[in-house]
Amino acid sequence: MEISKEHFKKEYNRVLTSLYASEIHDLTPLEQYITLGSVVKEYTAQNWMQTKKEYQQDQAKQVYYFSIEFLPGKLLKSNLLNLGILDTVREGLAELGVEFASLEAIEADPGLGNGGLGRLAACFMDSMATCDVPGNGNGIRYRYGLFKQKFVNGYQVELPDDWLRHTNVWETRRENKAEIVRFFGDVHLEEDENGHIKPIYSHTEDILAVPYDTAMTGYANDTVNNLRLWSAEIPPSEEMDYFSEERRKSVHSISEMLYPDDSSYDGRLLRLKQEYFFVSAGVQSIIRYYLKLGVPMEHLAEKISIHINDTHPTMCIPELMRILLDEEGMSWDAAWAITMKTCSYTNHTIMAEALEKWPEQMVSNLVPRIYQIICEINRRHLESMTPLYGANFTQRTAIIQDGVIHMAHLAIIGSHSVNGVAKLHTEILKEKALHDFYLAYPARFNNKTNGITHRRWLLLSNEGLSNLISDYIGTEWKTKPNELYLLKAFKEDTVLLEKLEQVKLANKQHLAAYVEETMGIDINPNAVFDVQIKRLHAYKRQLLNVLHILSLYLKLKETHSEEEMVPRVFIFGAKAAPSYSYAKEIIKLINAVADLINNDTSIANKIKVVFVENYGVTLAEKIIPAADISEQISLVTKEASGTSNMKLMLNGAITLATLDGANVEIRDRVGDENMLLFGMQDQELYHFYDSNSYHSHEIYDHNPRLKRCLDALIDGTIPNIEAEGREIFDSLLKYNDEYFVLKDYESYVHAQSRIDGLYRDRKRWNQMSLLNIAHAGEFSSDYTIMHYADEIWNVHHNKNL
Repeated sequence: MEISKEHFKKEYNRVLTSLYASEIHDLTPLEQYITLGSVVKEYTAQNWMQTKKEYQQDQAKQVYYFSIEFLPGKLLKSNLLNLGILDTVREGLAELGVEFASLEAIEADPGLGNGGLGRLAACFMDSMATCDVPGNGNGIRYRYGLFKQKFVNGYQVELPDDWLRHTNVWETRRENKAEIVRFFGDVHLEEDENGHIKPIYSHTEDILAVPYDTAMTGYANDTVNNLRLWSAEIPPSEEMDYFSEERRKSVHSISEMLYPDDSSYDGRLLRLKQEYFFVSAGVQSIIRYYLKLGVPMEHLAEKISIHINDTHPTMCIPELMRILLDEEGMSWDAAWAITMKTCSYTNHTIMAEALEKWPEQMVSNLVPRIYQIICEINRRHLESMTPLYGANFTQRTAIIQDGVIHMAHLAIIGSHSVNGVAKLHTEILKEKALHDFYLAYPARFNNKTNGITHRRWLLLSNEGLSNLISDYIGTEWKTKPNELYLLKAFKEDTVLLEKLEQVKLANKQHLAAYVEETMGIDINPNAVFDVQIKRLHAYKRQLLNVLHILSLYLKLKETHSEEEMVPRVFIFGAKAAPSYSYAKEIIKLINAVADLINNDTSIANKIKVVFVENYGVTLAEKIIPAADISEQISLVTKEASGTSNMKLMLNGAITLATLDGANVEIRDRVGDENMLLFGMQDQELYHFYDSNSYHSHEIYDHNPRLKRCLDALIDGTIPNIEAEGREIFDSLLKYNDEYFVLKDYESYVHAQSRIDGLYRDRKRWNQMSLLNIAHAGEFSSDYTIMHYADEIWNVHHNKNL
């Protein structure tokens, strides 16, 4: 898009007059932001309409990406970048006396996800639009998102994240596209006059699902795709039936908060309700669109692809079956063939607790018709598989086992494609976690390594580095990220290496100023910034990180070796699920260690620990460009892929990692010499599992340095963690260290000890940084989406990227 500054200023003044009937200097910063957002939304509107019109006229096959999380981040700067008018708007606002950065700061960070799953979905939306893939997102418009994290005396406290309090300028409410979603009640089957079986519903609780659409703009093209998020409301015709506040709240709670506390029956029921709510609304809207095309229902899979992102949207399968059977009058076999061709599934974990399982009784009460269909899918699966594979094998793959419905099993059985998200993860799925299914359906399994959009994570968040790269290799890398590989030619260019170091230092100074302003902690920009930013979970092993920090601190206290050590700043960003008490204890421990170290003047500021509150996309955009070390230290085999590893690599951080998830593929690109690797590999871990021969207490007894750290958890060395310290201590010793923290400790300490020497050799360090950036383009989500488009969805995309 091309506009002049004068044209923009004229449009800005026109819109502010229309909205507020005021002069620009009379507007509040919020009103100035809303005005700017409205102007930008107008700029995208024509392309948004044209894209939808072309998809319908061409009857293009469309992808519908179902995800319970979307973490798009702020959209103002992103939309301006993709439209190609970021600099024009900045300069135009400046001439109007408005600072762009102040307006950008006002925009709320949508709290619609918890971590990598939601950010991946957002990256995919960006890449689908940029790659001209006809794609749609489908999720929930959470009123309060996940939660706003606060630390009180070091403890995590969850507050409502009222991100919609000032409205969302980017969304469009489409009440005329609303759908009714049925819950509870009774359903029985009757044969109609034509011999078709029809369900008869009674006493149902009907919820109005209202869609809010947000434009997803492609970069430097005219494609604008759609992200549709559903809000739960009371149907107007039933308003009088909801006379009590409790009944009204039961409706609004469906789209109120991401991941309600599942430690109670009611919490689990609400989560299941959320999953069917957005699945049913989304699938109904897809069929509504498809019927307008006038194409026979038998050809649905030629025009529609439904993608199930993790197990949360698995009820897409029985919901599509419900519509085809009950509303379109199709036979079971015909409906099943269409459903399997239409649906595909991405597995994001091998961890049993994350592969959703629902009590059979809960499902049958909440969605009785869906339960009937799941039962029939399961019955037919058992009937067809038993003669081929025997009763024992078949029962292991059953959807319903011992009164529990296994959603991953349903997703695999009802999809034509099952993909993992890194090469190692996919191999584990095939050989271990889903081995029986792989034996039964080998052709369905494939790998699609996750990716990130370099537009958000480099062009937007690290403009200094982006400009430096363009100065040396031109700008084609912005649309062809593999072109970053050209940076390898400058490995010996001392001028570039020094400029790279200066860009990094500027980013560290920016982050240091933010930490000082918001947390009151003074950190040294010349220190090594060691970063671990990801969801707080025991398998991600933030505990290993903090034990090493404690070890460094105790060593300094005992040896007074400050002169030998390069200063270190350890930065954490993480939220723990509200009901995950162990993760919250680790948060308390990290904050207690931070208080101890940050207030100890005897160590001469050689170590600082920063745990930022309420970590999200916007904070990540500040932290990632400043990172020197990227902590990717999950227990091998547990992290499916990881995407923070790719974002940090793209910004020149050195990866400190186990060979887990996509770390393996990063190593394959950059080489062992440009990473810091440690820890067990997968076969060693499986040996411990198979032999039951791991005994954490033996390591504790024979490693004095580690023993001193662990004893500090319970001997009063760290103030104010009596209960938490004991719980963590017991988890590692009394309960034998489920995630092998002690086993990998010594290897991790050794890898950490290499950092001082490497960091002092500035040329070597900057070369490692440059080579990481050079290989990061290969992890662009643009390429990931092209593989999905070609190998799973069979949809058009721009092949010139």
